[in-house]
Amino acid sequence: MIVVGFDGDDAGDASVKAVAAELKAGRLGGVMYLKKNVASLAAVEQMNAAFRGASPDLPPFITLDQEGGAVERLTEDVGFTEIPRAVVIAAENTPDEAEAIYRKMAEGIVKEGFTVNFGPVADLNSNPDNQVIAKFGRAFSADPKTVVDYDRAFIAAHHAVGLATALKHFPGHGSSTADSHEGFVDITKTWSEDELEPYRALIGEGVVDMVMVGHLYHADYADGAEQTPSSLSKRWIDGVLRTDLGFDGVVISDDLEMGAIRDHFTLKQTVVEGVRAGMDILLFSNTGYQRPTLSKEVLDILLTQAAADPAFKARIEESYGRIVALKERLK
Repeated sequence: MIVVGFDGDDAGDASVKAVAAELKAGRLGGVMYLKKNVASLAAVEQMNAAFRGASPDLPPFITLDQEGGAVERLTEDVGFTEIPRAVVIAAENTPDEAEAIYRKMAEGIVKEGFTVNFGPVADLNSNPDNQVIAKFGRAFSADPKTVVDYDRAFIAAHHAVGLATALKHFPGHGSSTADSHEGFVDITKTWSEDELEPYRALIGEGVVDMVMVGHLYHADYADGAEQTPSSLSKRWIDGVLRTDLGFDGVVISDDLEMGAIRDHFTLKQTVVEGVRAGMDILLFSNTGYQRPTLSKEVLDILLTQAAADPAFKARIEESYGRIVALKERLK
């Protein structure tokens, strides 16, 4: 249930060895790459071989954001072939042509030893002034059907080479007027139900491995009187995503160190409320906390809460079942 970012860019680094030891001991579910971890493709391959070798029976989630365009961890600087951003892919290619482009990208990703790519973007390009989606051309279209067609192509390309994917950013970041990296984002006046259509369609087709939940607040879906972001909201995760849309796969948070979370919730609140809401995987980039003990702190919170609360323990067991099922497929 714990996926973290890490320091280091070489298999010989002490920080990388420490992560491998946590994976081997079964205290960590996976790692998240940022650009700082990518010194060369050869070094990435060696690190990922060490991570996979540390947990051969239950493959770790070795994750990255490789959308194309502005959001990439593997770049031309280290010899990786870059592709255009989503809005350009959709404008210049049919879905079949897009699938071929994404297939080549996915082949490169899997060659380096990754198991999960955090994409495709299922957000609608509905607000042209959006600071985090439209600004970087990350959404395929403002039309839900078009988004579904190109999301499907992205997923199929990754599945063809054995990679898992994550639809993002539920329930929809495309209409927002602020950036959840920076702080609290209220979508009450901008969000529409159309933003759920890509999730509804692709979940219905049974092709979704993970759904990544953003840190977005909507007053009509608030948990009680609190201004609870979707990533910590039982109404959004258990209610809309699980019950209304019928998703029984793995739910992963967006980075829980973004300002929308870290500026408003303690680490304990984040972990406990996220799991209670229905979150399966807690994703921490370790860029805000910046400490090697972070994954152990999260684990200790989970264990302490489980020992005190049978319902919380049962939630952990549900998540474990979903995670193991996905990891078995990644073998």
